[in-house]
Amino acid sequence: MSAYPKDLDQGWRRRLRSRVLRWYDQNGRKLPWRESADPYRIWVSEIMLQQTTVTAVVPYFERFIERFPDVRCLAEAEQDQVLRLWEGLGYYSRARNLHKAAGVITRDMDARFPEAADELKQLPGIGPYTAGAISSFAFNRPAAILEANTLRLYSRLTELDIDPRGTEGQKKLWKFAGWIVSRKRAADFNQAVMDIGSQVCRPIDPKCSTCPLMPSCKSFEEGRQSEIPLAKPKPQITDVTEVSIAVRKGNRFLMRQYADNERWAGLWDFVRFEVSDEDVANVQIPERRRAKAMAALPGQQSLFGDDCEAESLSLLPPSLTKRITELTGTMVTSYEPIIEIRHAVTRYRIRLLCLVCKFEDGRLKQGAGYQWCSRNQLRDLPLSTTGRRFAALLDSCR
Repeated sequence: MSAYPKDLDQGWRRRLRSRVLRWYDQNGRKLPWRESADPYRIWVSEIMLQQTTVTAVVPYFERFIERFPDVRCLAEAEQDQVLRLWEGLGYYSRARNLHKAAGVITRDMDARFPEAADELKQLPGIGPYTAGAISSFAFNRPAAILEANTLRLYSRLTELDIDPRGTEGQKKLWKFAGWIVSRKRAADFNQAVMDIGSQVCRPIDPKCSTCPLMPSCKSFEEGRQSEIPLAKPKPQITDVTEVSIAVRKGNRFLMRQYADNERWAGLWDFVRFEVSDEDVANVQIPERRRAKAMAALPGQQSLFGDDCEAESLSLLPPSLTKRITELTGTMVTSYEPIIEIRHAVTRYRIRLLCLVCKFEDGRLKQGAGYQWCSRNQLRDLPLSTTGRRFAALLDSCR
């Protein structure tokens, strides 16, 4: 395929555009960010929709817009406030870049969004797709867009038989996206092709018989819709074991904010680090406190309360005691198991052991970023999904 298949002409393009827009007028999804052409609302929604489903995004979008109704409000907020509202959506760099870009737009552009995709791409966190989406959805400019749904749809329409995610495949698909987009109804067209891609031209078992673009689809014509686009190589999964240690001093817990160059930058967490299987061989988590899902734990006992006998606690392996002291400057020797959580982050499959350890001695290590936080402070700090689950269990224990 060149910029578009050689056997596709202007008439083919005109017919396809007509079919796309006719379908959209009858079947387009009603979504909260489509209620207006406000570039701010469109921008927030598109950033949230990266790597996240529409169903998951809707409640987050509504809460976010209620708290930060315009770009000036977002720019004036603290990063912790932004991350706290983002908590649970994952890929937190999106929220940090959203906050940074809001500052640039407010400070340098008098809170007015650029209309051209090339100008939008200069803002933090805005790539080619998001720039095209804002330009077309907010300003009805005929900007190209290419994301997961349109990549699949355009690959099948043109019978693209090379990797659509590779350099050459991306070049061809972006050129096709720019060629095919409607000049008069760019916003509706781009919304429509994403809807068709997600609802009809599905990854598995596409609804070809009811697809409005079936007469224009080269893959369907050749019976290749099940093999195009070419499958993405599966990443190699790495198993990791980590511990999350809630070091407790009275009614406060030791917390640290991740630095910009760390995973979950900007979020707060308990003392957390990777360990070997040998290090945790003697750390015991009762069967009832192991969870793949974030299920509630009934009957959680008080942590190190007056009714907790020393014999009921377990000794922490010396390697973990030493590591906690190296990281924080504090000394702990015993632990109470809280929960074991299995979860995944990108290509890592993580086994997380959550423990409470009572502060015994020591002084916080200077420059390490740790500080003591009350239970009330934990509720306001932005945490990872697993960190929030752990904090909620601690909050239920008095």
